[in-house]
Amino acid sequence: MTTAPTLAANDPCWCGSGRRYKRCHRIADVDPARAAAAQAEREAAELAAASFVRPGRLSPRREVPAHIPRPDYALDKHGRPSFRESGRPKDAETIALMRVAGRAAAEVLQEIGRAVRPGITTDELDAIAHEGCISRGGYPSPLGYNGFPKSLCTSVNEVICHGFPDSTVLQDGDIVNCDVTIYLDGVHGDTNATFLVGEVDDASRRLVQVTRECLDVGIAAVRPGNRVRDIGRAIQAHAEGQGYGVIRAFVGHGIGRTFHSDPQVFHYDNPAARQVLEPGMTFTIEPMISIGDWHHEMWDDGWTAVTADRSRTAQFEHMLVVTDTGAEVLTTVG
Repeated sequence: MTTAPTLAANDPCWCGSGRRYKRCHRIADVDPARAAAAQAEREAAELAAASFVRPGRLSPRREVPAHIPRPDYALDKHGRPSFRESGRPKDAETIALMRVAGRAAAEVLQEIGRAVRPGITTDELDAIAHEGCISRGGYPSPLGYNGFPKSLCTSVNEVICHGFPDSTVLQDGDIVNCDVTIYLDGVHGDTNATFLVGEVDDASRRLVQVTRECLDVGIAAVRPGNRVRDIGRAIQAHAEGQGYGVIRAFVGHGIGRTFHSDPQVFHYDNPAARQVLEPGMTFTIEPMISIGDWHHEMWDDGWTAVTADRSRTAQFEHMLVVTDTGAEVLTTVG
């Protein structure tokens, strides 16, 4: 059996690599078991990194027929809204229009959900959303909003929100959140859900279930006289009680004739969220819940947010109006 020569730590390695012995074969020579464990750890890390979501290729921007009415930002070259609606209660006419837009958004989301499967690309889901909005006489609200390039947000696995639909192929075991907003008859309808792709592990299934429950407990906290804070407090208590983290950086929002307005609806207990809920107020609740750390990082595209520890995250969203006794969910079918 050949043995390595006795070398000092800073000598050139015997293998001829040109590296110092301590940086090359020393561990393997002195402690083969430790070297094997270190190699296994490196391989595991490489495998985990390979499983993270990576940006794919964007297809050309999908066009909207000229006869479809557009929100103001769609007419601006930078996609900037010209005004921001107040968070005051809406009139009956606006709420009636929002019921129609909310139902349309929910129908489009259902169509997307039926299409989710291993092998489909997120860009193909975007095409379904795009055509679903247009076929209902609506404009896909995300398209062009502050420069967003697509008609749908698709957020896979560790992506928290605002993922670009692209050439990414959904794999068996993934989870994907699809966020649909339609601009119809002068108002927006906004909803999203997280879908299972094929056979999904139990931990991811439980995450999705608890996230759906977080939306439900948030809606249950809505009633006149309560504060926006009560919504976040209920969500945080449920999520953390089940061992999950609540993403802090992204919020629900007022909605109506503009895509985003006051109030900001925090999904955690924020003492600053003191606004009192009144009948006629319309907003979204859309908790983002993570298996691990609630901190986030941003991709270079300026939109895509991922969990800092790359743990999986899920989201559900409804748009609602405060009633005299509680809340009416506007993004339902039937």
